[in-house]
Amino acid sequence: MLVSCEGMDPAEWGRELAALCPDMEFLAARPDGSDLPDAETLTRVRYLVAWKPSQKVVSSLPALEAIFYMGAGVDHLLRLDVPDVPVVRSVDEDLTRQMTEYVVWQVLHHHRQAEAYRAAQAGRRWEPLDPISAPDVGIGILGLGVLGTDASEVLKRLGFHVMGWSRTPKVMPGLQTFSGEAGLAAMLPMTDILVSILPLTEETCGLLNRDLFATLRKDGPLGGPVLINAGRGGSQVDADIAAALRDGTLKGASLDVFETEPLPAESPLWDCPNLVITPHVAASSDAKALSRTIAGQINAHRNGEPLRNIVDVSRGY
Repeated sequence: MLVSCEGMDPAEWGRELAALCPDMEFLAARPDGSDLPDAETLTRVRYLVAWKPSQKVVSSLPALEAIFYMGAGVDHLLRLDVPDVPVVRSVDEDLTRQMTEYVVWQVLHHHRQAEAYRAAQAGRRWEPLDPISAPDVGIGILGLGVLGTDASEVLKRLGFHVMGWSRTPKVMPGLQTFSGEAGLAAMLPMTDILVSILPLTEETCGLLNRDLFATLRKDGPLGGPVLINAGRGGSQVDADIAAALRDGTLKGASLDVFETEPLPAESPLWDCPNLVITPHVAASSDAKALSRTIAGQINAHRNGEPLRNIVDVSRGY
C-alpha cells in the first residue's frame, strides 16, 4: 500500500493503517512523487491511499488494484489520467457528522438572525427580534448523497420545510425531492436557504451564479434568500455572490469553499455584509476514523468481497 497525501502526514496515516492491516507493507510518498520508491518496489503496490496526488504518483503503480481517496469529493483526482481501477471515495460516519454539524450551524446562524444580534451587541443595543417559525422556512439541499441526506434528516427534525435536489430522481420518505433542470427550476422559488453539498462536475461548475440567485424566494420569512456552500468552490461564482450580497439579491451567505483557495486577501468577499467565511473546514478527515474505514474495505477486498462507494468516473462522483 502506498500513502500519498497533500497537507497531511503520510507517516501518521501509515501507522494507523499498519495497525489495522498488520500483514501489509506500507510505503509513503510526497504528492509530487519526488520521493517515490524504486520501480521494482512500486510493482508490489496494490492499493493507493491518496489526497491530491500528482500524475506521477498515480501513473507509477503498474499493479494497482484500487485507489482510496481521502475526501468525499474526487474532482482533483479525476482531472488526472487515472488508471482503469476502482476509485473509492471516503464515506465515513465522522465526516458525515461534521458536515451535518456545519450545515445545521449555518442554517441556525441565519434562521436565528445571528448577524442582527451581533450588530446590536456591537452597538450596545438591547433589540429583541420576532422569532421566525422553522416550518415557514424552505431549505433546499443540492446533493442527496450520504452527506446531503444526513443533513436533511436533522433539519427536518428541527422542524424546517426541507426539500432536496439531485441529478437523477430519488424517492426519500418524508422529503420533497426534485431532479434534473426542471426540478431545480421548480424548487428554487420555494427556497429561503439554499444549501449546496454538490460534487464538482461539468454540470455543477459555476452553477451557483447570479442567474440562479435571482430565482430564489424573495418574500420569505428571512427577508431574502440565503446561500450556504459546503461542497466545492468551483460550483460557485465568487464575484456573483459578492455582488448579490451587496445589492440584496442574497440576504446572507455562509461559504466554506471558494474558486481560489486560500481566499485571496483582495477578494471582495472578505468585507461583504451578512457573510460567514470559513476556511474549508466543514468536514476534515480524521486519521483514526478514516483509517478504520479504508482498512476495513482493503481487508474485505483482499478476501474477495466487493468494494463499496465506488466513484462513477463518467459522472464525477
